[in-house]
Amino acid sequence: MHAHLLPTALTLGFEEPVRTKEMKTDRLTMAQALTRFLIAQKTVIDGVELPLFAGVWAIFGHGNVAGMGEALYRFGEELPTFRAHNEQAMAHAAIAFAKASFRRRMMACTTSIGPGATNLVTAAAVAHVNRLPLLLLPGDVFANRRPDPVLQQVEDFGDGLVSANDALRPVSRYFDRLTRPEQLIPAARRMMAVLTDPAECGPVTLALCQDVQTEAYDYPSSFFEKRVWTLRRPAPDAEELLHAADLLRHSEKPLIIAGGGVLYSQASDTLCAFAERHGIPVAETQAGKSSLPDDHALAVGSIGVTGTSAANALAAKADLIIGIGTRLQDFTTGSWALFQNPKRRFLLLNVAAQDAAKHGASSLVADARIGLEALGKALAGHVAPARWTQSTRALKATWTKAAATALQAPRGNVLPSDAQVIGAAMRVFGKEATLVCAAGGLPGELHKLWKAGEPGTYHMEYGYSCMGYEIAGGLGVKLAKPKAEVVVMVGDGSYLMMNSEIATSVMLGKKLIIIVLDNKGFGCIDRLQRATGGASFNNLLEDAAHEMLPEIDFRAHAESLGAIAVKASSIVELERALTQAKAHPRTSVVVIDTDPRVSTEAGGAWWDVAVPETSARREVMAARKSYVAATSGQRPFD
Repeated sequence: MHAHLLPTALTLGFEEPVRTKEMKTDRLTMAQALTRFLIAQKTVIDGVELPLFAGVWAIFGHGNVAGMGEALYRFGEELPTFRAHNEQAMAHAAIAFAKASFRRRMMACTTSIGPGATNLVTAAAVAHVNRLPLLLLPGDVFANRRPDPVLQQVEDFGDGLVSANDALRPVSRYFDRLTRPEQLIPAARRMMAVLTDPAECGPVTLALCQDVQTEAYDYPSSFFEKRVWTLRRPAPDAEELLHAADLLRHSEKPLIIAGGGVLYSQASDTLCAFAERHGIPVAETQAGKSSLPDDHALAVGSIGVTGTSAANALAAKADLIIGIGTRLQDFTTGSWALFQNPKRRFLLLNVAAQDAAKHGASSLVADARIGLEALGKALAGHVAPARWTQSTRALKATWTKAAATALQAPRGNVLPSDAQVIGAAMRVFGKEATLVCAAGGLPGELHKLWKAGEPGTYHMEYGYSCMGYEIAGGLGVKLAKPKAEVVVMVGDGSYLMMNSEIATSVMLGKKLIIIVLDNKGFGCIDRLQRATGGASFNNLLEDAAHEMLPEIDFRAHAESLGAIAVKASSIVELERALTQAKAHPRTSVVVIDTDPRVSTEAGGAWWDVAVPETSARREVMAARKSYVAATSGQRPFD
């Protein structure tokens, strides 16, 4: 076709294109653009607009110091940067900050490539399991590959796209590797969609190739416009709501299990009103503890392996278990041997459809607060049978007496138990403090015995049961709640794993009160080892291979990190030291020796820990016989 015969816009009936104004852009490096984008994200809490990202934790190296380091310095007045001493620990602090903020605010972490990045994996798993927002920004290898292999680069000879950061894929809700600066635009939007989604919430990893961090691009100015994020509250489906209400109306022995979703949704008051209106007792998971006040008539305390006798007795008889914001892990269900009523049914109210549908349960997919409000309206006038509701009182009274006995100070010249140390802390702090803990034997004792105050004052990382979380987590809680008295309880084993953020707390002027319970090893696992018929082996220091036992001076060590530190030789001295610590201006550490063999016998439930089918030890074979008998009570599928 000749050029003069080509159709034109006019001959085809098209109007001349409208010319628009040229799009406004800002020329920035990718790292600068990412930082500005984070600053633009906002939230509103109690009517006050706040930055959604409260800051960035950073340990710089060759993979992020030139790019992210320059950007964070440039915008430091708008987005604070905090220096930590361990990458895993700083991510724990960020996770604890988000949890203490009920997921309404969050923090980011940036590292170099290599060890700095892989140190994030454990913390990312903590955030993933606990459904908490965490933004990870590890450096990555060069996208242009000119200097390959670079220092700390992990090479896969069968896959040129793999780097150390791929270890973060299984523990990230969203993973992306930015190999061009403009890829930041869609990646950042997807990142925010995940971090702020109540069901998909979890860790996001943006692996930042170190050369791409420094490359400039003309970013649309609209990319940096302010965005205010609010808590999304999905309402329940009408059919699911009708079915849930019908289940409750036909239930004679309903029991509520309050999980972490109650706190994330800030639904404590709604739960309290719902339980009172319908006469339903409430038990709590580790993540859900503090959902109801301990002295509430319908609060029966912790449930499951670390549960109270009251909650577990009700669970064994319940014909309808109403899980709210819980994923029903095995510590909650007693490895599915706890619920023994042959007519039992499960109703799970959860914002995440996968959690709401577990074990063939009837689902009510919704925000906890909105779901409870809707369910309450659908149940107008319905109350559980009085005999069931009233049975709570006697069971709770029996448990309260047993707990009081466990908390009493020891008599004579003996080492105190964990429970007795907890009793001392409760007498000093009452319900005013926010308690932080994680793995080991302490979570079981605290779940049963600690009397929490307001919602969120019991901060336990037990979804991943991560040793080393405690002190770094306490720092994150203090950043989220600067006016609160934050009390960290930690065993000597966890303290030795990760203690460096004591120094960070002193640097930042964020006071913690840390109680170190020294039982000379991993006392909790030693008890489990012996309970399964094994000999004490490789858990307590005295039972591990050694030529000489170390004399570890935790007081001197904590003091060397900048804390005020003392060692108490008795419960009386402990209470005195904790009282003095309340008046100290900076982080205080109080150390006390404890008995590794003693734990609270009252309460609790069976936990499925497989015992060897054959062994030369008679104790193991006896434990195996008991184990086989116990498994017959498991009912996970019916």
